[in-house]
Amino acid sequence: MRRPGRRGCFGILLAVLLLLLFLKMCVRIVPGDGPEQRAVPERPAAAEAGALLIPVEGVPPSALTDTFTQARAGGVRPHDAIDIMAARGRAVLAAADGRIEKLFTSADGGLTIYERSPDGRRIYYYAHLDGYAPGLAEGQMVKRGQKIATVGSTGNADPAAPHLHFAVNEIAPGEPWYRGRAINPYPLLARPIR
Repeated sequence: MRRPGRRGCFGILLAVLLLLLFLKMCVRIVPGDGPEQRAVPERPAAAEAGALLIPVEGVPPSALTDTFTQARAGGVRPHDAIDIMAARGRAVLAAADGRIEKLFTSADGGLTIYERSPDGRRIYYYAHLDGYAPGLAEGQMVKRGQKIATVGSTGNADPAAPHLHFAVNEIAPGEPWYRGRAINPYPLLARPIR
């Protein structure tokens, strides 16, 4: 039997080294008595983006109904918001950190609050309020969960069905509080944060 020459031995050695390097990169060997490694589950995108707090005190996600696409004004326009049913006078909470952009009264929305997100890209709209929290003012910074108002039925809401009309609009930084593109708040409220 012939023995491989120096060149052949070098080739075999190089092949073995490349194979070991390949295996080291592809396979992780864990000793039997080593700690168990578990994959860390990824957080949902909404949690990463900062899912919103349900803006009515004591209302669980299971009590929410997605009314975003329901017809309003005799079928002329979509709702572009959700209604959160609650007893008159129940606390309305800031859904996220932000700045009170506008306190406003209108025929349709009644007593309302427009809150702008810190990055200026969202407006949170709270309508049909019974009253504002004492001392609430335009320009005031609010924290997620802070009481900002109480549930009511002002504007065109049915007095027998007090609720919070809650809407979220995406806007460009610096765009006025009354502009923007409606996004459905339901998935942002109904999804639990892990």
